[in-house]
Amino acid sequence: MKLHYSNILLFFLPLNIWAYNKNKSYIAPHIPTTTTRVLSECDIQKSTYDSNPEMKKVMENFDRQTSQRFEEYNERMIEKRKKCKEQCDKDIQEIILKDKIDKSLEEKVEKGCLKCGCGLGGVAAGVGIFGSIAVNELKKAAMAIAIKDAIAEGLVAGETARIQASIKAVILGIKSKFRIDTLGGEVLESILTAQKYDDVSLISESIYMQYKSTCLPQYVGHGADLSKPICHTVYTLDFVQGKVHVPGSLQGSIKKALEKIVAEAKSNAVSETANVTTRQTAVFESRNIAAVDATYASYQTAIVASVVAILVIVLVMLIIYLILRYRRKKKMNKKLQYTKLLNQ
Repeated sequence: MKLHYSNILLFFLPLNIWAYNKNKSYIAPHIPTTTTRVLSECDIQKSTYDSNPEMKKVMENFDRQTSQRFEEYNERMIEKRKKCKEQCDKDIQEIILKDKIDKSLEEKVEKGCLKCGCGLGGVAAGVGIFGSIAVNELKKAAMAIAIKDAIAEGLVAGETARIQASIKAVILGIKSKFRIDTLGGEVLESILTAQKYDDVSLISESIYMQYKSTCLPQYVGHGADLSKPICHTVYTLDFVQGKVHVPGSLQGSIKKALEKIVAEAKSNAVSETANVTTRQTAVFESRNIAAVDATYASYQTAIVASVVAILVIVLVMLIIYLILRYRRKKKMNKKLQYTKLLNQ
């Protein structure tokens, strides 16, 4: 144990005191045997290291290597920053380009849907308006043609009825005037057709030939059967009561009587012709108008169906346009929010 009694004796006097310790038999003092050089704070401040060329060289080498490493690190960081910046710029350009493409595509689709919707809406209106006008005009023209055809068909029906009525009247006149039912062995209905009923010369010739073959002995070859009605009728054609009968040309008398029968038949058939023409014209007109209405009703249905289909397409286009517009606005709002957050 070392004690310094400086305060007592006014000088340093180290004293070695041996003390007894029950744990250790003794405590020996530490005596250094080697000398070592220790860098301490007081040693650093000394100028001996500055004047030491070996130490100076070590320090210069350390400074040079440190600065070189810092320069290399700085160059590597600059290169990395440059590459990172280039990559970021490239990514930003790609993002901007992709965003422009998406925006352009969306705008094109929106504009296309809007244009298609507007165009098809105009087409629907045009089809509805001009189609109806065209159909109505065509219907009017078809109605006029239908009425004209009905009148023509009515006239044909009236003419047919007139001919049939005239034939019946001529047959009845011949039967009542000449008292015959056949000519040349055939019934009058089969002989007096539409082409022959008013051929007075042919019919009168046939009646006269039948009269000769029945009533004149020189033609019959034996005694004439004057009891038959035709004989008395033909012979008395020009007989006028109260006057002296002067026999004339029998053939002329037959022709004259037949002309009167045909004229009366045609005159009587005029009223029947008018009635039949009016009645049949109304029937044909109703039938033709119904056919025209049915035809153009189908055209109207087709036009309405076309307009409805076009309007449905327009509605779908407008819905697509609104959806795309909503999505684009939503994306723009998100981008604005991100931009605000980045600026903050």
